[in-house]
Amino acid sequence: MQDVPINLMGYTLRVTEPPTVKTRQLENGELEPVTNRDGVLQFVVVCFAKPKAVEGQRQGKGAEIRVNLGADPGDGFTEGMVVELVNPLLNTYEIPDRDNPRLTASSGLWFKADGLKPAAASTTSSAAYAASGYSGDES
Repeated sequence: MQDVPINLMGYTLRVTEPPTVKTRQLENGELEPVTNRDGVLQFVVVCFAKPKAVEGQRQGKGAEIRVNLGADPGDGFTEGMVVELVNPLLNTYEIPDRDNPRLTASSGLWFKADGLKPAAASTTSSAAYAASGYSGDES
């Protein structure tokens, strides 16, 4: 499956490695910048994704994720900053074993997004509104 839209509103994303140009290592050991098929330079950011706390439930553990960015997110994204992904997508991959193509040597998930932006200063979940008795009608 490729480019599956995902909703990360239930997670806090904290930058653990600020955005940098994505690179790949060549056979001679040199690093080369990665571009997409149109020749546009690609970027990568590493974030710690942790489920947001839900009242009455134990908070879940988080995981570090590496996100490919299709454009330069700009300056100002520092370690520890809480961010949101613009149009986040999930992809899967599977690499067959060289000796026996019927076996899988490696498989997994990877994330990508169109961009990165600072998280809203304060967000209130729909669960918090429901718990407060807010009905959406203030008349």
